Amino acid sequence: MTTDDQRDHRRYAHNGPALIRVEEVFRRYPTGVEALRGVSLIAHEGEVVCIIGPSGSGKSTLLRCVNGLEPIDRGRILFGDREVRGKGREARAIRQQIGMVFQSFELFPHMTALGNVGEGPRTVLRMAHAAVEARARALLDKVGLADKADALPLQLSGGQQQRVAIARALAMEPRAMLFDEATSALDPETVGEVLNVMQQLAREGMTMLVVTHEMGFARSVADWVVVMENGQVLEEGTPARIFGGPRLARTREFLQRVEHAPHDATVKPE
Repeated sequence: MTTDDQRDHRRYAHNGPALIRVEEVFRRYPTGVEALRGVSLIAHEGEVVCIIGPSGSGKSTLLRCVNGLEPIDRGRILFGDREVRGKGREARAIRQQIGMVFQSFELFPHMTALGNVGEGPRTVLRMAHAAVEARARALLDKVGLADKADALPLQLSGGQQQRVAIARALAMEPRAMLFDEATSALDPETVGEVLNVMQQLAREGMTMLVVTHEMGFARSVADWVVVMENGQVLEEGTPARIFGGPRLARTREFLQRVEHAPHDATVKPE
């Protein structure tokens, strides 16, 4: 990180202590592909960090490593003061505090929206039925789907299914949320409704790592933007710096390409 980047980083670090810290992380697949090559980043409590870059740059692998779904070969990942690694009770306890929303909705097809949202609190947290239902209904209302509680996933649009997936992740009351291209599988007309839910979470102070190609969202909602390519961080900084004056030609080329793509949804103004 350059001196200017460090200065920018200090400028917004007042939001809170580092909640997620990735330190020189390497991840090599059995096929020989080096998905991550010495990646480092920090997400402070209450910050939104958007991770952008071309497909295949290691962004999704990074999120899966942060959530403990992928092992790492070198380096370390800290969540608060605890290291994310291995299996067992402590690893499961950390993962319960990190919600994750994937590209595919991964809802249980035989369960209603209410059932999908309440499944975690019911089976993992062992909450009472009445408390589970109350929490699930409140979260469906939060994502604008109170009237879809009894609908099965096949009766919902893609955007509605993804909002149910967000509510399901929130049902575990995580301290941080990871979004892995949460809008990439959606029709253009439904992207905005999902981004608006994510924007609301940001306003409420949720710590978020967001892998996205939605540059409008990254520009308007992120506190910090990390640009990745070939398993490494190219550069990072505030949205104003990355989008207004990227230092590397490769970053400029990437931004020019995605910002001239036919689809870049925006969120509603606050």
